[in-house]
Amino acid sequence: MDIPRQNAAKARRRRQMIFGAVGIALVLLITLGVSRLKPAAPTVERGTVWLDTVKRGPMLRQVRGLGTLVPTDIRWLPAATEGRVERLLIQPGTKVKTNDVILEMSNPTTTQAALDAEWQLKAAEAEYQNLAVQLQSQVLAQKSEWAKVQSEYSQSKRQADTDTELAKLGVISDMTLKTSTEKAKELKMRDEIEQQRLTNSGETLKAQLAAQKAKVEQARAMYQLRREQMEALRVKAGTEGVLQELPLKEGQWVTPGTTLAKVVQPEHLKAELRVPETQAKDIALGLPAQIDTRNGVVQGKVSRIDPAVQNGTVTVDVQLEGQLPQGARPDLSVDGTIDLENLKNVLYVGRPAFGQEKSTVEIFKLDADQKSASRVKVQLGRSSVNTVEIVGGLNEGDQVILSDMSRWDKYDRVRLE
Repeated sequence: MDIPRQNAAKARRRRQMIFGAVGIALVLLITLGVSRLKPAAPTVERGTVWLDTVKRGPMLRQVRGLGTLVPTDIRWLPAATEGRVERLLIQPGTKVKTNDVILEMSNPTTTQAALDAEWQLKAAEAEYQNLAVQLQSQVLAQKSEWAKVQSEYSQSKRQADTDTELAKLGVISDMTLKTSTEKAKELKMRDEIEQQRLTNSGETLKAQLAAQKAKVEQARAMYQLRREQMEALRVKAGTEGVLQELPLKEGQWVTPGTTLAKVVQPEHLKAELRVPETQAKDIALGLPAQIDTRNGVVQGKVSRIDPAVQNGTVTVDVQLEGQLPQGARPDLSVDGTIDLENLKNVLYVGRPAFGQEKSTVEIFKLDADQKSASRVKVQLGRSSVNTVEIVGGLNEGDQVILSDMSRWDKYDRVRLE
């Protein structure tokens, strides 16, 4: 009777072992299956994302930059001499004319130097006149001496001619004839010498007067310089326009070269745009542009491109064309858009919140049920301010999410509600 009970116990243990092994296998299978399940798609509110539809047609490529309006005609007024600011006669923002005095300065040294230069000029001019009179008297004395010698020569020549005739008649001796002839020759030589001395005295007069005149001109130039320095103490606008800057205070001492004021012509303005360096490579001179002054849009064209990059931006000058909007003034903040090219018959969509042009990005594309979106790879082409060309990965009519979806980077699908 004991043998059957032992066999029954063994059978039960065998069944328990089989059931346990089956249970363990089921647990392992369930665990493996659960581990291979994809995470549930998260839910995204439709109203919080930006949706756009892929289109085909023309696409205008543009770049945008922020900037300011700056005058094209600027006159900086530097200090010509050092001095102390005595009075500020005109305040910034005031319209000025060419001869309007903006401020007055004082410098006793400059004033004294101008007076000294004036007296030196008068002294040089007086010395010139005195020298001219002296030299003219010397020339006149030389003329008188030449006239005297010339008269004596004429008289001796006549005497020699008479003695020659008398000698032929035997009235006078040969010795007398020889004496009168030699005297005539001597006076002729003296006449030629005096004539040459008169010519030389005239040349000497011109040379000495020229040297003295040079001293007069030097003194006049110095006086003119000193006078201009003294007059520069009364700083004038120098042109018509608006006084924009006057960075001085009364009593302030300034040195030569210090900027005293800035006068601009507010009707002649240009826009200086700062374009990101990654978008500035396609900008060329002459491209059309639109400048938004927040009170109107004015047309223009690119007139200059800065060759250097500063703080990640390139400065682009836009020459404005047409009437400026009301309120346009220097240093006004503006928003500029430059037209690069007009693409024909391309596939494009709104520019996503991430990704550069000519790169590959991952974008969520709406499924056919319009209730979910799946991640797809999209190849981008040329970009504009608000749109980008689609090279591959999307078709016309596809709807995509352009918002930043970085929160759901680990999901390939999302649900829209």
